[in-house]
Amino acid sequence: MKVLVTGGAGFIGSAVCRLFVAELGVTVLNVDKLTYAANLASLQPIDNHPNYGFHRADICDRPAIARLLREFRPDAVLHLAAESHVDRSIDGPGEFIRTNIDGTYSMLEGALDYWRKLPAAAAKTFRFHHVSTDEVFGALGARGKFTETSRYKPNSPYSASKAASDHLVRAWHETYGLPVVMSNCSNNYGPYHFPEKLIPLAILKALHGEKVPVYGKGLNVRDWLYVEDHARALHTVLTGAKPGSSYNVGGDGERKNIEVVMQICALLDEMLPNSPHRPHAKLVTYVTDRPAHDQRYAIDTTKIHKDLGWQPRESFDTGLRRTVRWYLDNRHWWEPIWSGRYRGDRLGAVVPQPQAAKG
Repeated sequence: MKVLVTGGAGFIGSAVCRLFVAELGVTVLNVDKLTYAANLASLQPIDNHPNYGFHRADICDRPAIARLLREFRPDAVLHLAAESHVDRSIDGPGEFIRTNIDGTYSMLEGALDYWRKLPAAAAKTFRFHHVSTDEVFGALGARGKFTETSRYKPNSPYSASKAASDHLVRAWHETYGLPVVMSNCSNNYGPYHFPEKLIPLAILKALHGEKVPVYGKGLNVRDWLYVEDHARALHTVLTGAKPGSSYNVGGDGERKNIEVVMQICALLDEMLPNSPHRPHAKLVTYVTDRPAHDQRYAIDTTKIHKDLGWQPRESFDTGLRRTVRWYLDNRHWWEPIWSGRYRGDRLGAVVPQPQAAKG
């Protein structure tokens, strides 16, 4: 099987490339623009593999995408390329509109033209898999979970741009017959995660004895999904789902943000008994909440379990332990990022909450 993966130098994309090439025998062409969060070092384990190739290109460049499809002749497209950080979308939504909406349109047009020219047998099995987020559904109350039929109600520029791209993909299937499948995932975490997101940021801040920022009171709830489990789910959907279908992918790992950070601090206390920063929980600092911060996300994964037989291999506890251990053992990967282009800045101003910080 040959798969063109967009955004394969990103966090989820690199996990997909490593899994597909090294374990599943898939031939992959990774197409990535190499924005700030992309890192070719995440692909070093498969760099010289005969089934892996890389091409630097912008998904908005329709002639380039058309040429790559013609030359590579994939059996499927796995579309992961996206701007994905909510904070950055608040500061600068334009790039999110361009990449997530215009870029998806470009990919759909390229895939449609390519698919229409395939021989009948190849056209029948071709798939365009669009990967999206649970954030398109908005926020949940204290109970309930998102299903594949949940109403769309995005609350940030990022989630709005992903919702728009979801609708485009569905429309290209309904209007033009393009054989698409879709998936919406919960928050991913794991190795090779760019340290602007909560878990890697908390690990590296605490490791350096710096203040660990937590929005508001840390009570926002997310369902956490280990990235390697997600990569396996994407392969399962890509190869097993019927055209026009969509699946929610989650890790059954609901946690409050403050619980996640405190668990990271406890793991660092355990793994670094001689650290001068113990107890690491004393580094937790509450900052002003970001605008439109959804209170809770949770994923109902009944459909993917029942239809396709996928189950996550990692619980949140085992996955988080593996993640913290990976960052301790792989300084060579994150130190160039931390010392150079990103120092862990987040939106929000520090607000004094000394009692809560002792949590």
